[in-house]
Amino acid sequence: RFYFHLVLGLLSQDSNNLHTYIQIIYSPDAEHCQHLCTHHPSCQFFAFIGPDCTVDRRHFHCFLKSTLRGTPVRQNQKQGTTAGYSLKLCYPDPKPCLSRIYDDVDFPGSDYRTFFTADYKECQRACTDDPSCQFFSFLILLFSMHICTRNQCHLKFSWTVPRTPNIRALGDRISGFSQRMQATMSLLSECKGTLYPNTDFPGRDFEILPTVSAEHCQALCSAHPRCTHFSHIRSTFRCYLKNNPGQMIPKPVGGITSGLPARSCQLDDSWIKVVHVGIDFPSSDIRRFSLNNVGSCQKSCTEDPNCQFYSYIPTRRLCFLKRIITLPTPPKVTEQTNAVSGFSLRNCR
Repeated sequence: RFYFHLVLGLLSQDSNNLHTYIQIIYSPDAEHCQHLCTHHPSCQFFAFIGPDCTVDRRHFHCFLKSTLRGTPVRQNQKQGTTAGYSLKLCYPDPKPCLSRIYDDVDFPGSDYRTFFTADYKECQRACTDDPSCQFFSFLILLFSMHICTRNQCHLKFSWTVPRTPNIRALGDRISGFSQRMQATMSLLSECKGTLYPNTDFPGRDFEILPTVSAEHCQALCSAHPRCTHFSHIRSTFRCYLKNNPGQMIPKPVGGITSGLPARSCQLDDSWIKVVHVGIDFPSSDIRRFSLNNVGSCQKSCTEDPNCQFYSYIPTRRLCFLKRIITLPTPPKVTEQTNAVSGFSLRNCR
């Protein structure tokens, strides 16, 4: 349910009349913003500032919110703003169809491939057919700022693979992943990943992510269209994604495992089945409850469509189910005359 021209606000605990938010994310409309709130582990309600808002210039900002009691402390009228609640309790589709087209809107950034198409529909079809593409922007024929970029189609990437926000060594924790999780697209042929123990590929890092193993790091590299190779440091749980199609220079270094992504085959997913003793995946909890053993915790995570990974405390027999947002999300949304943007239609088939 949406509430137009209304902000669902909340007070800080010290009653300073200050607004506090879980997270602020760019979003093209209120429906997408509501999906973001639904996918966020702790968001309860949201407010979206639309492009027609004249009292607040933070257009296309999606404010994810929560309170201890689960309802807003106050509600304020605000022109051009739409507010609403999470759909967590409604068993929503974890991969919703995002079919709306946004005229005069650009999704700048996250480009990995650019070419020319006759119209935005062909651009969207190209995005839908490319497993790496999550959304696109198209510059139509009337785009007058740069004549040479007319009819340009920009395919863009965002993470749809669950990524643990943080990993730490902790003696009384056991952690792992949902057995439903698939890090790469399902392909007909299987392959074993190429790994180089005690080897570093220094330089040309474009993203650093927390990963629990080299195989986990390899799965993320395989999912990113710009990743040509990677290095994983076990002691810090850091995965370095690299982009250098011209060369790959190995360097012997203890404690680092490097490797190559899989592009045309399905990686061995045995790393998902590993239970990591002495490892914690802190935060991102969706719920917790008592269970007798870690096997039951892993089973509960696998059976819950919202759970992506988990942590278990054997001394307290507590199981924590966790998730992050994997909905396609542009890094920025702006108004741009004669630009058209939208999402892949893979989930609409």
